[in-house]
Amino acid sequence: MEINRKECPDFFLDYILYITVTKSLSARTVQEYYLDIRLFLKYLRMMHESQFADVNDLRQIPIKDMSVEMLENVQLQDLYNYLYYVTEERENHDRARGRKVSALRSFFRYLCYHQNVISHDPTERLELPSPKKSLPKYLTLEESKKLLQSVNSTYPERDYCILTLFLNCGIRLSELVGLNMRDINFQESKIRVLGKGNKERMVYLNEACMKALQAYLEVRESPDNSDEKAVFLSKHHTRISKRRVQQIVENALVQAELDGQGYSTHKLRHTAATLMYQYGDVDALTLKEVLGHASTSTTEIYTHLSNQILKDATDSSPLAHFEKRDPKKK
Repeated sequence: MEINRKECPDFFLDYILYITVTKSLSARTVQEYYLDIRLFLKYLRMMHESQFADVNDLRQIPIKDMSVEMLENVQLQDLYNYLYYVTEERENHDRARGRKVSALRSFFRYLCYHQNVISHDPTERLELPSPKKSLPKYLTLEESKKLLQSVNSTYPERDYCILTLFLNCGIRLSELVGLNMRDINFQESKIRVLGKGNKERMVYLNEACMKALQAYLEVRESPDNSDEKAVFLSKHHTRISKRRVQQIVENALVQAELDGQGYSTHKLRHTAATLMYQYGDVDALTLKEVLGHASTSTTEIYTHLSNQILKDATDSSPLAHFEKRDPKKK
């Protein structure tokens, strides 16, 4: 769904332009913020303007003629009422509500501190319970080996290389798709990837990655009409799409009999991080740099321990074999 500029008031369009250009947010995040703020503006009109009080479908409420002065009167309670609305009426869970809070904070800070069109920021005291952090789903070491061993496709070298980079480097889908030939440093065995927020980082390649990459490049077709820059090409010799990579992973999971268990392209990133932590003696700070996270708080979800490690830790207690003596026994 594209941004409908014709339905947006000027102050809203200015904000969208601001987060797109100045904040360098991804197209997906901009789209989500647009939808979240648009919904909030429609909700605001429904709650505070009598002509929209009986409207059941917020899509019917226009926002083009909204004045920024209306946002001057927004109070903290309005924001909580909105979050209650999306929870009850739209069944938004923790993550969706958290994103809406982020969008609202960004929007009102822009209006208050960057444009100075409202006198106060109602989101300053806006709180939301932290979302539950569930353990990330990942493949075990044996399952990872099985997945790599089972690759059987029309372009086996390419598909094997893609899976190898995912499982060894923990790069994102967008980072893999965006790889260009000039990003590969064969001499130092590393690649340059463009992560979130247009932040570049260097990812080092181990022996398995280098072998897989070299094997793929030996058979990589590069006719005159191909995308010479892209590392991974489609059968049409254009840069491979995100959806095609997802299909490659899905097909490989089926061949390895690992389908239907909730695994996906992003779960391979979880797997890489988890295996590094469990078998490579890698700490959270190092993982942060490898994965390209902005802070270690994000990385900490990967540093969970396997059940066996937890069991071994419990068994190592000096009281693990203690037995209460029966006073009746001598």
